Amino acid sequence: MIRTFLFDMGNVLAFFSHDKMCEQMGLLCGRSRLEIQALLIESGKQWEYERGHLTPTEFHHWFERAVGKSVDFESLEIAGSDIFELNHSIIPVLDSLKAQEYRLVLLSNTCVSHFDYIWKQFDVLQRFDDYVTSYAAGAIKPEPAIFDYALEKIQCAPEEAFYTDDIPEYIKEAKKLGIQAEVFIDTSTLVEQLVQRGIQV
Repeated sequence: MIRTFLFDMGNVLAFFSHDKMCEQMGLLCGRSRLEIQALLIESGKQWEYERGHLTPTEFHHWFERAVGKSVDFESLEIAGSDIFELNHSIIPVLDSLKAQEYRLVLLSNTCVSHFDYIWKQFDVLQRFDDYVTSYAAGAIKPEPAIFDYALEKIQCAPEEAFYTDDIPEYIKEAKKLGIQAEVFIDTSTLVEQLVQRGIQV
């Protein structure tokens, strides 16, 4: 019997583009998308931010040093975060699960800036009962620490939780812990996966 649902955020609740992020951040400082991609993604600095190793202010200062130019803090926040598009089709699924009194928990690799942006921009995270974020856990999926944190938040046995994520590697790790899990392909496929478990949404 499933009691708790774990949802990834990126490309499940909201679609996003790292390319758009790098392009927009580059426009602030006269750098190309590829240059920002090298500075931010390929260097691993984005993952440090998502692990919570940097505050937004510290990230801002790092970025200014990295590009050798002064950049407005709020403009950088917008450029780095205005990269999401709500997956409208997932909302009725969340509402149906809530109406049936299932527990909803977010399980996401994300930085505080992205979480805050989605919270303010879309009425989706407010539907959740609790949040497992990489910046709060100090670890990113598929590292064990973030899944350990998730097991504390689900308030049920692992086998009583269902998790969906667009990254197969993360699903594989969840299954090792006994969590029921399926790769997120699209909302209609998710609904089919739930129906197979006797859950109508």
